Amino acid sequence: MYYADKLAILEDLWGKPVELHQDKLIVGSQVYPIIDDVIILLEPSEYPPSIAQRLSPQAAHAAAPPAIATDIQYTFGAEWLRFSEILPEHQAEFEAYLDIVDQAALKGKRWCDLGCGIGRWSYFVKDICRELILIDFSEAIFVARRNLRDANNALFFMGDIMRLPFRRDFADFAICLGVLHHLPINALEAARHISAYAPEQLIYLYYALDNKPVYFRWLLGAVTLLRRGLYRVRSPLLREGLSWLLMLTLYLPFIGLGYLARPFGWASKIPLHENYAGKSLKRIQQDVYDRFFTRIEQRFSRKEIATLSDTYREIRFSERPPYWHFYCKR
Repeated sequence: MYYADKLAILEDLWGKPVELHQDKLIVGSQVYPIIDDVIILLEPSEYPPSIAQRLSPQAAHAAAPPAIATDIQYTFGAEWLRFSEILPEHQAEFEAYLDIVDQAALKGKRWCDLGCGIGRWSYFVKDICRELILIDFSEAIFVARRNLRDANNALFFMGDIMRLPFRRDFADFAICLGVLHHLPINALEAARHISAYAPEQLIYLYYALDNKPVYFRWLLGAVTLLRRGLYRVRSPLLREGLSWLLMLTLYLPFIGLGYLARPFGWASKIPLHENYAGKSLKRIQQDVYDRFFTRIEQRFSRKEIATLSDTYREIRFSERPPYWHFYCKR
């Protein structure tokens, strides 16, 4: 009964009484299964196959059509089951995201990690936050549970971040890093929607290469065409082989060229080098997998993101990569 000492937190999330059982949580008329300390918020038709098999093999077939992009759910579930380890460079990456956040002011607050994956960002704040709410719609949430097994202040939910049953402002601070641009709705509209979850948020959306030379966009166009063919590949073995091939033939040559350009001050003008210099092969391969086997990839310019000022009274962009990550306050 992992949640036995967390009833007050659960009731505060929903803003109403809850009833906890060994294998389920009851909130009003809603029953949410609990598997391996993960509370399942998804509808039965949205369960990944392994969860449907454990709960009810017939449930998913009898329910209404899923409201989520199940191919995206599959891709990220497969990605994070394959790349399940929190790597040393993840800490430096997370610190890069936090360059525009006053961490001292957020110490002892309730954090929410929207689209948490394996919990690679939550892992580095588990000791400074009061409570940590992790949410993901794929099987990665079970990997996050394992990676944060020593964090007794963490709560784990398998759910769609666009349809959470929680009260308004259920968290003090929310992070949503590299998630919204993979949803089947406009990512800016999604950012407006999640504004109700916490008064302060840190968001990262893929940039439209608006601060880079034009040949970056030419290369992106070619990569996009390739991605539109490769995302249909489902074979784990073939995905593994292709991710290695693309890393060796596309990513590593550009990264190496950037090193050669450094003495001349041109490294920032070489695609991929700025983001991947010094990173391990495993970390680069994971990003290759992320890039080429995902159907949906939205990109936005800084100017487009700034239109979120109709929802947030403060938007603060980082001038450093990854572009664009920004802090916003309602």
